[in-house]
Amino acid sequence: MPAAPERVSVEFEGESGGEGPLSWGQLENWSAIVKQGTWLPLGGVKPLPPETTIDEVKGELRYLMSRYEPMRTLITQEAGEPRQIVHRSGTIDLAIVDAGEHDPAHVAENLCEAWRAKMLDFSTEWPLKMAVVRQHGRLTHMAVLISHLVTDAAGAMTMLQEVPARTGTPVEGLQPLAQAHWQASPAGQRHNAAAQRYWQNILDTVPRDRFPKPATTTKPRYWHGEFTSPTLGLAVRHWAASTGLDSSTVLLAAFAGALHRVFGADPVLIRPMVSNRFRPGLANVVCTLAQAGLLSLPATDAPFAELLGRARRVTTAAYKYAYFHHTGVQRIIDAHDVEIGCYFNDRRGPSRDEPIEPGESAFRWVTAQDAPTFEPLFVHVDDVPGTLRLSLYLDADHVAPDDAEQVMREMERLAKA
Repeated sequence: MPAAPERVSVEFEGESGGEGPLSWGQLENWSAIVKQGTWLPLGGVKPLPPETTIDEVKGELRYLMSRYEPMRTLITQEAGEPRQIVHRSGTIDLAIVDAGEHDPAHVAENLCEAWRAKMLDFSTEWPLKMAVVRQHGRLTHMAVLISHLVTDAAGAMTMLQEVPARTGTPVEGLQPLAQAHWQASPAGQRHNAAAQRYWQNILDTVPRDRFPKPATTTKPRYWHGEFTSPTLGLAVRHWAASTGLDSSTVLLAAFAGALHRVFGADPVLIRPMVSNRFRPGLANVVCTLAQAGLLSLPATDAPFAELLGRARRVTTAAYKYAYFHHTGVQRIIDAHDVEIGCYFNDRRGPSRDEPIEPGESAFRWVTAQDAPTFEPLFVHVDDVPGTLRLSLYLDADHVAPDDAEQVMREMERLAKA
């Protein structure tokens, strides 16, 4: 085994500090952290260029901690309510691991796995872990994990642009403390009240059972599959061009129509992940803003063109009210005892605009496990150049694996018809 890590202390100092409640985006992720018992780590291993020095890595770590307020945020709980404490300055450890004769890439991967397996103490530990692996005196790999409480995908894109350039201009937009301040203001409270009315009105009018109980028990219980479909990708682009709709809305309509065909639910309830980056002052902030909204879409065997029109009408309100205080909305969900764990997350980046060549569709099951994923059905649109890939995660106590695969294939049939 590699030797025990050496630890180097890195000092940092930012422009701001303070204390307050969690922002709505932070609270959304905090609820998932508590529910799932994981610190929701993002990141992994990257090879380092030859001749990389410890001072260069320390400089990157110092930059991250100094520039981005969520990196230097700790969480406390008083009377059950989480609060954020943003430290203006402090220190963080950089671990240095000598690989010896072991594969340095594997050493770095094992380090990340050990970090993922252990829960973070958010009251005393920074939500960032970084280490470098050294072999024969040369730094070979960096391991870095950041909690999802720090940032979502859009915020990570900002970091990927700023960190290599060491951007020194003032940080843009409202930081989480400032977001929480607005959310507690009269204007923020009016918006939150309107969002709760929107959720209440939908849940008052839908049947309780969203997925028929599977006929047989499936073990393992939690499944992950992938559907790769150039055909669906090309069809989505056709409909987007002919209707003026965003490709995400086209995919959402196809998902709704497929759910209706397979499960018979009408209206279809979907929780789309909404970035909330269209709101003033939030476009490029490194923080977590995405929240799962709610939409109700009547499907009733409508032709796809008509389904697209219905999707256009309901998504605007769904996105508007996907910005809310998690606890209040959760109370509404709990009071209705309705299963709404059906999620859609378009996480594509630049690949959405790249050419797609015609090809064969393929579905495969990636994993099946007993470690819980917590939601009945969660579909992601992946960032894969040259094609369209959907990743699905399911709880087989609610959704049979064969039915979930059929949903993916019905999306393709609907869109290309």
